[in-house]
Amino acid sequence: MATHRNYSLTVLTVNISQEKGTPKHPVPLIELDGEGVVGDAHRGTIGRNVSLLDRALVDELTVSTGIDRIPEGAMGENITCGISGPYTPVIGDRILIGEVLLQVEKIGKECHGAGCAIFRTIGRCVMPSAGIFCSVIRAGRIEPGMTGKLTY
Repeated sequence: MATHRNYSLTVLTVNISQEKGTPKHPVPLIELDGEGVVGDAHRGTIGRNVSLLDRALVDELTVSTGIDRIPEGAMGENITCGISGPYTPVIGDRILIGEVLLQVEKIGKECHGAGCAIFRTIGRCVMPSAGIFCSVIRAGRIEPGMTGKLTY
């Protein structure tokens, strides 16, 4: 990890779902422990405890598909954020959001196609190419408005 890389993020919404393969819905805050987001269907999924997605990528998909607006959480992300700076997260990065420390484990995931409600509704998803999947290094709470940064 080079020390010259830099970016920051702003938490726009935090989201959960009770079932895998379904869109998540915004909640006032999320509590994270060593297994992920408490109350979320993906809690305990190794290497994918917490998912982040840059809202700008969802907005690009909205324009390209002609859909009026894709709601936060619709792609299945736990944290909808705005990422700013010349770089974006890469595997191995550690992101500090308040007291929570996340480590990026994976970028993108396998697309489940027709087996996924998100894919059936929208026709495609940005999570397979741009979803940021993290493990929880230090637990705590995250809520909209918080900021995060790359930390070493």
